[in-house]
Amino acid sequence: MGVSTSAPDHSGENTGIAVVTVDYPPVNALPVQGWHDLADAVRAAGRDPDVRCVVLAAAGRGFNAGVDLKEMQRTPGHQALIGANHGCAAAFAAVYECEVPVVAAVHGFCLGGGIGLVGNADAVVAAEDATFGLPELDRGALGAATHLARLVPQHLMRTLYYTSRTVTAQELHGHGSVWRVVPRERLLEAALELAREIAAKDGSLLRLAKAAINGIDPVDVRRSYRFEQGFTFEANLSGVADRHRDAFVSSYGTSNRTSNGTSNMTGEQR
Repeated sequence: MGVSTSAPDHSGENTGIAVVTVDYPPVNALPVQGWHDLADAVRAAGRDPDVRCVVLAAAGRGFNAGVDLKEMQRTPGHQALIGANHGCAAAFAAVYECEVPVVAAVHGFCLGGGIGLVGNADAVVAAEDATFGLPELDRGALGAATHLARLVPQHLMRTLYYTSRTVTAQELHGHGSVWRVVPRERLLEAALELAREIAAKDGSLLRLAKAAINGIDPVDVRRSYRFEQGFTFEANLSGVADRHRDAFVSSYGTSNRTSNGTSNMTGEQR
């Protein structure tokens, strides 16, 4: 359990690819330390001069279900909330600022903090069963609209945010934010195919290209997400966040709604 980094096996050759895998059963809802460990792993991979592309993947039932709300509920005061805020910000920034391109390989559910990771990735490959959304309002939180806005058009982002609905990988493919949609059993293979194509380029030029593309982004994702986090903390100070988190944790196992209103997932997400 935790965060691990590996190199794809390719007859002992250096492929220039690092695979960072998150594994926090049962639903990859990360504790505070898990977010920091993920940030450290992605940054370390990007600093490695032999790495030219990073694949961000996950084990288990889904890609990411956000913050571990049970950790937050059992920790007195606001320390776990502050820790989660800092941890998420660190992990999201690590993906965005990674010195080389990051390809996200997404399966199952990608919710809450998962949107922050995927929205900051350079490319997304998704399994046919992947769904994406921000159930924040149903969980007493705010945040990651910054990153959802990088995946869907503005009005759709707002509708998804206000309703806590999800969208499918195929829908995101239609918006151009998912590169390929493949059967789940082919997800890692497809992500590695794209990573190998990227990693075949000159490493120095790739690093310059990543810095240049980030430099022309119209939105400062660090500042924008930090602004959102201030409202999350305000919701906690008012008590409204605790009411929603308590209700969710006490009914652990209930489902979020998909884009057509049906249920598809259980877990403890942000």
